Amino acid sequence: MSISHRLAPLLLLLPLYAAAAEPLTTPPLPWQELAARLRHTYYTGGVHNDKGCLPPFNCSYPRQSGQPSNPRYPKWWVSEWTMYRVFSGYDKYPPPYASPPKGLTPDDYEVSHGASYYDASYVPPDGDGSGAMMEHYDKRCLPIFPGSNHYSCSFVSLGNKAYFLTYDDRPPGMPQCCQFSLNNHPPRQDFIRHLPYNKAESSHLDNSLQAYSRLVGPQNILFGYAFNKKATRDAGQPGVPPYRHPQSFYFSGDPSPEPNAPIVSQNYDNFRAERPDPARTWDQVAQMCPVKPQWCCLFASDCPNGPPAASDNPKSWATLKP
Repeated sequence: MSISHRLAPLLLLLPLYAAAAEPLTTPPLPWQELAARLRHTYYTGGVHNDKGCLPPFNCSYPRQSGQPSNPRYPKWWVSEWTMYRVFSGYDKYPPPYASPPKGLTPDDYEVSHGASYYDASYVPPDGDGSGAMMEHYDKRCLPIFPGSNHYSCSFVSLGNKAYFLTYDDRPPGMPQCCQFSLNNHPPRQDFIRHLPYNKAESSHLDNSLQAYSRLVGPQNILFGYAFNKKATRDAGQPGVPPYRHPQSFYFSGDPSPEPNAPIVSQNYDNFRAERPDPARTWDQVAQMCPVKPQWCCLFASDCPNGPPAASDNPKSWATLKP
């Protein structure tokens, strides 16, 4: 047998040895980065990720006999809204609320405004997840974080990645863009399956609603969403079939002295099945954010060198558990 014939089996193995010797194309993440990703993955009851969702129901609530069918989001939509930061009277007059809240007085709440934009068909350039949503808060940021919310902000979810944007009125030292989470996709069109139907809350506003809510975890943090019971068409769009429009999103805010938001309600105005303009919405991420934004430090537990632990606040969304 010639030398070439003897070496042939070894030559066949050379590609395997070479492949084994090649370095990993994706090196393992440093433990600091892994820890940051875990800190910035929040329990959302299945609405934005599957953290804490276990079989058989995976954070879904099967409807019982006699309960209405689940409403759905349109494939894409736009809506302005009025936000009520309620700091008094909410125990006697809980949400969902009309606009303005019936039973409360202007001394019981602060009013601000914003808008939401949604596109379930969006796929980010990196292919990480699907869907896009932007919620813009004008002059009063979302009051679920400790500290003053007297600035404008936007939350943008592009696939699984979520960003927090701020503008010229941001507090000193706050970045214009930070990474809120790498595991926080927009609500799916059927997201309401993750909330139980609430018959008592559905009786609000003269029994005109389908309300869904739960008190989450030992903190009893309220997370609720109401749709109008009656299916209607979008104003000025006769070609759009009737559907049940969202009426409000209501939830527990941060009850600390600032922002002093025990209850918050975002009441939709002119909700319509309109495709958002990317130039006015999520294109801001590419314009305002570096390739790898710094992690947000909005909750006290987000950053190791941040303010005192969020566990001191019994209503912190950051430490939410099933």
